Amino acid sequence: MSQDNATKPNTRLLVILGIVAAIGFGTIAVTGLMSRAHSTQALAAWTNDQAIPTVALAKLQRGATRQTLDLPGTIQAFYRAPIYARVDGYLKSWNADIGAKVQAGQVLGVIDAPDVDRQYDQAKADLAQAQANEQLAAVTAKRWNSLVTSRDVSVQAADEKQSDYIAKKAALESAQANLNRLATMQAFKQITAPFDGTVTARNTDIGALINAGAGTGQTSQLFEVSDLHKMRIYVQVPQAFAGDLHPGLKASFDIPQYAGQHFQAIYVTQSNAVDTNSRSMLVQLQADNPDGKLLANMFCEVHFELPTDPDVLRVPATALIPGNKGIEVALLGDDGKAHLKPIQLGRDFGDTVEVVAGLSMSDHVIDSPPETLVDGDVVRLAEDASSGKVAAAGDAKVN
Repeated sequence: MSQDNATKPNTRLLVILGIVAAIGFGTIAVTGLMSRAHSTQALAAWTNDQAIPTVALAKLQRGATRQTLDLPGTIQAFYRAPIYARVDGYLKSWNADIGAKVQAGQVLGVIDAPDVDRQYDQAKADLAQAQANEQLAAVTAKRWNSLVTSRDVSVQAADEKQSDYIAKKAALESAQANLNRLATMQAFKQITAPFDGTVTARNTDIGALINAGAGTGQTSQLFEVSDLHKMRIYVQVPQAFAGDLHPGLKASFDIPQYAGQHFQAIYVTQSNAVDTNSRSMLVQLQADNPDGKLLANMFCEVHFELPTDPDVLRVPATALIPGNKGIEVALLGDDGKAHLKPIQLGRDFGDTVEVVAGLSMSDHVIDSPPETLVDGDVVRLAEDASSGKVAAAGDAKVN
């Protein structure tokens, strides 16, 4: 075989192999381009799908026919009288200690007041002197009036004696009044209970210096008497609920040390003024205390049963969207889009709020809407997120 014949088949084989290689490379390139285009389309679709916010629907509640309002309260004695001294001196004795049951007029303590005693003695002497002067002036005036008729004395002289009698009589009345005043002060040496009750404080002891009046330091109160047969309960009611309370409303209250026991009270009156700091109104209730379990200055929790409007809806506070236009909520429409709607709020219960206008039970309110949500945005329910379905409101269920 010649050399030319051996070379021709090899050249043909090389050409065929080159064509096959070119076709293979072309196929690989086309396949890669198609795969990249498909991946790009899938990434774009996934990105668009992730841009749709996933939301959940809020649970709407109808207002109950009755509502319980729980507020802290302070129990006070029905009557409470801090007792101060009316005379200066030293405490001679005390007859009732804290916790003692006393009756009106019962002596709680006695004050030794020597200054008042001496003033009383002087007033008695002054009264005796005034009585003697008045009697002498009366006799003198009577005699001079009888001498006028016989013209032994002038009318002027008789009138002077009559005027002196009148002055001496007035001095006698003044001395009598001063003695009566000091007799009253003498009575104040005995410290008495103003009404039937319990001694809830004793702030003095035998030999203590007593200064009259109510002030500071040594003029502080000596005793305190409280009437505990009935108690007053004071509660600060928020302004939003003040209009729902009225005299005669019954309430119950609990005390920590009597777990499981409920006490009854009745709403009596209110201050008719709202405190500017707390925006609350002070109200007073009264409760009987036949067994003496209720003590002054106790803390209690008061429960009011308030009537409510069953047509008023309550929504979670997390569904509210505050804005320049007021309070709004996002509703899921039949087109699968969010629509903002303004509402009017009622009372705030913390985790839920009342909506008095702007919503109906058939509305589908979005709970915890995204901050970037605007009117007309497409949204997806959380229950449909796994299937990638953008649900219309007609597909949602409101519990």
